[in-house]
Amino acid sequence: MNEVDAPVRDAPGPAGPGGLGPGDLRTLLDEGTRAVVDRGDLRTGRDRFERAFRVAESAGEDRAMAVAALGFGGLWAHEHRTVAGSVLLESRIRRALETLDPRSSLALRLRIRLAGEGDYRNSDTTAVLELLEQARAGQNPMARAEALSLAHHCLIGPEHGALRRELAAELVAESFRTARRSDLLMGLLWQTVDMFLDGDPHAERCLSELRGLLAEQDHLAVGFVVSAMEVMLAVRAGRLDEAETLARACTERGIAAGDVNATVWQAAQLVTIRWYQGRIVELVPLLSEMVNSPTLSAVDDHALAALAVAAVTAGDRRKAVSALATLSGHDLGDLPRSSSWMVTMHGVAEAAFLLDDTATAARVHELLSPYAHLPIVGSLAVACFGSAHHALGVAALTVGDVDRAVAHLRDAVRQNLALGHWPAVTASWERLAMALVRAGRPDEADAVRREMAVAAGSAGPPPGTDWASGPRGQDQDPPGQDGPGQDGRDRRGQDQDRANGDRKNPGRGDPAPKDRDGRNRNGRDEGGKDEGGPGQEAQEQDGQELPPASCTRLGRKWRVGFGGRSVLVDHSVGMLHLVVLIANPRQEIRAVDLVAGLTALDGAAERSVPSGQRALDRVAMREYRGRLARLRVELDEFQAAGDHERAAVAQAEHDWLVGQLASATGLAGRARRFPDDGERSRVAVSKAVRRALDRIAAADPVIGEHLRHAVHTGVRCSYWPA
Repeated sequence: MNEVDAPVRDAPGPAGPGGLGPGDLRTLLDEGTRAVVDRGDLRTGRDRFERAFRVAESAGEDRAMAVAALGFGGLWAHEHRTVAGSVLLESRIRRALETLDPRSSLALRLRIRLAGEGDYRNSDTTAVLELLEQARAGQNPMARAEALSLAHHCLIGPEHGALRRELAAELVAESFRTARRSDLLMGLLWQTVDMFLDGDPHAERCLSELRGLLAEQDHLAVGFVVSAMEVMLAVRAGRLDEAETLARACTERGIAAGDVNATVWQAAQLVTIRWYQGRIVELVPLLSEMVNSPTLSAVDDHALAALAVAAVTAGDRRKAVSALATLSGHDLGDLPRSSSWMVTMHGVAEAAFLLDDTATAARVHELLSPYAHLPIVGSLAVACFGSAHHALGVAALTVGDVDRAVAHLRDAVRQNLALGHWPAVTASWERLAMALVRAGRPDEADAVRREMAVAAGSAGPPPGTDWASGPRGQDQDPPGQDGPGQDGRDRRGQDQDRANGDRKNPGRGDPAPKDRDGRNRNGRDEGGKDEGGPGQEAQEQDGQELPPASCTRLGRKWRVGFGGRSVLVDHSVGMLHLVVLIANPRQEIRAVDLVAGLTALDGAAERSVPSGQRALDRVAMREYRGRLARLRVELDEFQAAGDHERAAVAQAEHDWLVGQLASATGLAGRARRFPDDGERSRVAVSKAVRRALDRIAAADPVIGEHLRHAVHTGVRCSYWPA
């Protein structure tokens, strides 16, 4: 081993920033290495290597500075997404390289990291593959392992499947030479990703092996990716409600690991779930923000494609056309073939269909055709939209090549059945029926619909499944057109109108154009605004009382749900009051308590208050503390049982109660006092809630009307769902 490759040792030298010496420098490097390699804790690793670099640079410890620069890069390619972050990483690597013997293994490892960062951003593989060959010719197994993993990450596009699998297998073998558990985990993870990307029927076998290793000893970064795969598999199985719960847990794991993809993947998972639920319109605000997020990879374009689909479905044609034009640029073929490219093409095909953009659809068909045999899987197998034949069939349908569309969509049904992707099977059946109608083969279209009905009713979907419940887009007759005598035309003519109505004639006296599950394109159910108006309260469904409304935080917005509908609204003081009331149905809460609790919930600084009435009397505080103790027990039980939904509800109540007690008590837990100002609180809460209700009603009149009838404000406030 060359001296430049030897481990960092204590050596005399000046103290670094904050008075840290050489011993502290070694500690920082050791802690950073253990965090990333042993635990997959990317956040802690970045912190330790960041500090170590500054100390080493100040102390003139060249090799330690190089080790810190290498560790600062992390586990994946392109962890530093912002311009400033990526420039900082590369400048530190170049600074370290200036101090090293270029023949050393450490210098080679730094060059490999630098090449991997550049090739990933440029959708290239030339530099990193050249350095992989140098690493193979050398004697350092860690250099080979790092080159294999980074090269694999740069080759994640659809055209590199065979080479990726070779690299993943080689990385597993190399892990026994490095003796680093993380190399084995990464090799198995890349193998699992490759098998899902290729549609390999044995992918879940490899995933099971990976799960077993993580059960023995967790690795946060790899475990985060595995949890994202679990979300994808739940979507494939049609368990969409469960998938949404798993997506929230997955995001928490990503945040704990310090992975920059935590929120990006959550958005991608929500797009997949909402797409198959027919609720993609709800994500227009989220996607509008996401397309400009610095956390998106430089080669990730899927958010723009999803925004185009969501916008046109919501009726915002201008935004959809703009998003599609931004994506297409000079030529759609110029888009980087990244891990999100297949998903992007799927979205572009769907948007082109809805916009009747034949030129874009033809280009999508040309670009995607070489990969027709692959499933449309995004990133590291975190989302799946089924067979590529589906997108090709939609593109063919858009340009009017109905025979080719029928062939593609039949293949899509077959491949989606092989994948076990039941929502995608249903989606392909629906479009196949439409294509058959347009091809003048209504009897075959009816046969497809019967096949759908048998599949939906024979075994029945598993608990929590949404994919086969209720009407499904074009395979259902609109209300009021159940028979051939309604408008003097036969069934074939009505089928043809339904097939064309999605794009050509969306308003001719018929119900509003429908989305995939029979919802109107504006995101409202039949019987909502277009049928019964906002005054018709959605209090019953199938003769049963609907469950209460719900509120879920999504970044800077809230998702308000009721009766199978939901809408996104901006965060506000009034929304915080509504969250508390909805979380405590049929309970009266004083306006002064809502205002007092809000101070702690929003993190406002405590303010001195003059003596007067107690914010909470002793009995109330005792009850609150007793309820808190019970909630902590319930939280432990829910989390142990994996019941994330009930745990989230309990956590919300817990946080509110903590806020109440924090704002109502002073030093040593004594009751805080405030002036007798109930009238001021009543007015403030009433105005804030009213503004929040106005925003909700503007976005969805049905939900708004329900809440206006059910939420009562005054000195005491409450939510009475029925």
